[in-house]
Amino acid sequence: MKVTSSADWRGSLPFNTPVLVADILPGDPARCSGCGFGSDPWPRTELWAVKGHHPNHHDGDVRFYCAEHVPVFEAPAATPAPPATAARRSSPRSSVERAPRRTPSVERPRAICPDCFVEVPPTGVCGICGQAVSAG
Repeated sequence: MKVTSSADWRGSLPFNTPVLVADILPGDPARCSGCGFGSDPWPRTELWAVKGHHPNHHDGDVRFYCAEHVPVFEAPAATPAPPATAARRSSPRSSVERAPRRTPSVERPRAICPDCFVEVPPTGVCGICGQAVSAG
């Protein structure tokens, strides 16, 4: 199944930002997601739409909340850039220490059962017929 993006009013909403429902989608009163199904509907001028991330759909999902249940989102903390040091700027590229290269290891031949023609595990006993096979 391929998930494609839809072209409707939800695509223009920013993630994790409350938006007044009356400004984006006029209509009848709706229920708050936090109050539950048995609650009375709220007028759209008192509901907030919040678009959240969804694990299976890249466009996310939208839920309506009353003022009491609207989630509070913290602004992401700005990550400081690492300071540029004079040593880092002036050092030539060739003097940078690198990890030693790994040499390819020679693969030794694996034991094959002469009756079943399957690879034998390191125990040396064929898992199908039980014959002891020497690795050689």
